[in-house]
Amino acid sequence: MNKYEAEFSNLVRSFRKKHMGKGPSKVRTTFCKNWAICEMEGNLSPVEKFIASADEGKQMLRAARTEMVKEMYKKNRPAEMEDFLQARLIDLFVDIDIERDFGMSVFVFDQDIQSKFMELKD
Repeated sequence: MNKYEAEFSNLVRSFRKKHMGKGPSKVRTTFCKNWAICEMEGNLSPVEKFIASADEGKQMLRAARTEMVKEMYKKNRPAEMEDFLQARLIDLFVDIDIERDFGMSVFVFDQDIQSKFMELKD
């Protein structure tokens, strides 16, 4: 992860903390073409971990976590991320493995952020 990917990771963590009450404990970002691919660990709160101890709870939590995150970004434009990258977010793909407490988000931007920020590699 270069310093731009690390800074984007920090922006993702703080955005989720602000809008969900808890952000992931660890975020690793990789820029690939017009995608920012974020791997996230430590997403679940203690209450969510308790809910996930039942099979129905796992399914409900996964559906809520994926749809809720996508809706959160639609309602609250991530201006800090867009300003930092000088690119507009056009789509977001989200998934989470409840048992492993491991999530992935793929942010799709309107331009090639990989070539833009790899040229500026530290």
